[in-house]
Amino acid sequence: MSDVSLTVNGRRVSGSAEDRTLLVHFLREHLGLTGTHVGCDTSQCGACVVHVDGRAVKSCTMLAAQASGSTIVTIEGLSDGAELHPVQAAFKEHHGLQCGFCTPGMIMMATDMIARYPEGLDEATVRAELDGNICRCTGYHNIVKAILAASETMAKGAKGKAKQAA
Repeated sequence: MSDVSLTVNGRRVSGSAEDRTLLVHFLREHLGLTGTHVGCDTSQCGACVVHVDGRAVKSCTMLAAQASGSTIVTIEGLSDGAELHPVQAAFKEHHGLQCGFCTPGMIMMATDMIARYPEGLDEATVRAELDGNICRCTGYHNIVKAILAASETMAKGAKGKAKQAA
């Protein structure tokens, strides 16, 4: 057994887990954060993407003990209370989901992608970056559209904040 201590969605949490417990299972079973989905357990589908210390990580590829001491953000931690994160709002507005199974992982990957490309994204970059996330329903068209819209919205917001600071 390993003692695991994390900051998850801004809250310090700790618990014990078997040494072989994957981070995705620790989040779901020990913390009750079921928004992070278990898809393939082989890192192929991306349904389990969370942010670990500010970077997108497939949580089925990391042991809970390896994550100890880290800051984790899950899909439940993205929104600000009742107000959706801009990426969540764009997925809703642009119908970037159907069954919803891949949606949490797609949104977490998209927020990471947008943070890494603050100057904006193009369709080819979005499609290349989503290579490790599988959606069996949508054909990706509306997912890509939602990510591009969120990127544009967030870039405008950043420029507005920069003007206010000046």
